[in-house]
Amino acid sequence: MFDYSCSRRSFLGLAGGLAAFAGLGLAGCGGSDAPAAGSADAAAGVVGEVTYDGASSFQALVEAAAEQFMNENPDCVVSGSGNGSGAGLTAVSSGTVTIGNSDVFAETKLDADAAAKLVDHEVAVVGMGPIVSKNVTVDDLTLEQLKGIFGGTITNWKEVGGEDAEIVVVNRKEGSGTRATFEAAVFGDEKNSYKPAQPEQDKSGDVQTLMGSTDNAISYIDFSHFDDTKFTAIKVGGVEPESKNVLDNSFPIWATEHMYCAKDADDATKAFLEYMLSDDVQSSLVEEQGFIPVSEMVVVKDAEGNVSNK
Repeated sequence: MFDYSCSRRSFLGLAGGLAAFAGLGLAGCGGSDAPAAGSADAAAGVVGEVTYDGASSFQALVEAAAEQFMNENPDCVVSGSGNGSGAGLTAVSSGTVTIGNSDVFAETKLDADAAAKLVDHEVAVVGMGPIVSKNVTVDDLTLEQLKGIFGGTITNWKEVGGEDAEIVVVNRKEGSGTRATFEAAVFGDEKNSYKPAQPEQDKSGDVQTLMGSTDNAISYIDFSHFDDTKFTAIKVGGVEPESKNVLDNSFPIWATEHMYCAKDADDATKAFLEYMLSDDVQSSLVEEQGFIPVSEMVVVKDAEGNVSNK
């Protein structure tokens, strides 16, 4: 069952912003009879409820936008959870929630008919990279070495230039968009070579916690969850895991963040999604929260993981 619990920040923030943007409408989610922004009716704010589930990697961005959004719209409530991209896409497809947040394209998780009934809103880009325990001396791994570690053929840090210690692999569970992005970037067409090992974690926050208390471990996480007090983010093929290196695919592990709604989404949902694409979010919050505005990318990635120039 979907968990409608959310933080006070998520609850209060999202309610306020939805009202301010009730009149904007969202063409991508179907037509809207909502009043134009700035009109007397629009000033009354949005009334309703918006629910979401999905990727935990950019839940903080959604919550930050929500805080601004709901400050002006006290009669609209937005609540949700971050149970993984697969869960979010399934939930929005079934109508359990009004928005499904995902690190991957809907067609990679849903059948073609279900995916075709959803409307995609690309709200940001996020880099994702390997992280190691603070006691690990290795600070750079190639994609081939990552493939060996997560494929089970490299099991000791000394095999990649580190100390003589068994590698503890911390994975994300099936359905995680972060995991799907990592698999695609590291294994390419050899995804069947990926051998998930215990422990497997549901959310990015769980990875942070476990990596902060485990020696000799390796995992992967989005840039916005990097925490150098708990673990070390390492280079891939000599390239630093930084947003500027994602722009042209120099750092190869990244994903577009999607927010999906039904084609007949209600006005409150349309208004919040419109807000996510507005300058209030794209020109400030996106980068403040550790993400990259889609407009800054010089490359694009399709549902099959192919990267091409814009």
